[in-house]
Amino acid sequence: MKTILGLSGSLRRISFNSGLLRAAAELAPDGARIEIGTIRDVPLYDGDLETAQGLPAAVRRLQSQLAAADGLLLVTPEYNNGIPGVFKNAIDWMSRGEGLAMFVGKPVAVIGASPGGFGTTLAQSHWLPVLRTLKTRPWFEGRLMVSRAKGLFDDDGNLTDDKTRAALSDFVRGFATSLQTARSR
Repeated sequence: MKTILGLSGSLRRISFNSGLLRAAAELAPDGARIEIGTIRDVPLYDGDLETAQGLPAAVRRLQSQLAAADGLLLVTPEYNNGIPGVFKNAIDWMSRGEGLAMFVGKPVAVIGASPGGFGTTLAQSHWLPVLRTLKTRPWFEGRLMVSRAKGLFDDDGNLTDDKTRAALSDFVRGFATSLQTARSR
């Protein structure tokens, strides 16, 4: 069974991106599962804190999940045409200590949902230099940017739109299949 660590870059209780991640986990194909991690308890990066106390428990938990995962799914909002600060902060913390080695060669897929008309096009593009620096293996075979998300989710943040669920299912299946193929090479 292939395990994908899924992270939503939103802290909102009812978030389109957290809902998209939950739907991705529901739609994972046979032979794959998406383990949903959380960035909620990750503090702002502070080198003095790291020196004095080491890595926070929330960061160590994420690093452990990343180390055990075959792939990483980033579900990113787009704030002011870029990456959400809290999401980038969590990835920065995760790369500290032995964490950097956990990213090297790790297959990574990026998706996102936005109430705007362009989905998360710019945020997804802004992740590329970060993923390159971490020496990950970005998956470019599929693309999913959910635009006009307000009408696609219910009041509890659950993805209800059948067309988007089908596209998400295809995306997750493709990413999971790429993990199978990568191991068999």
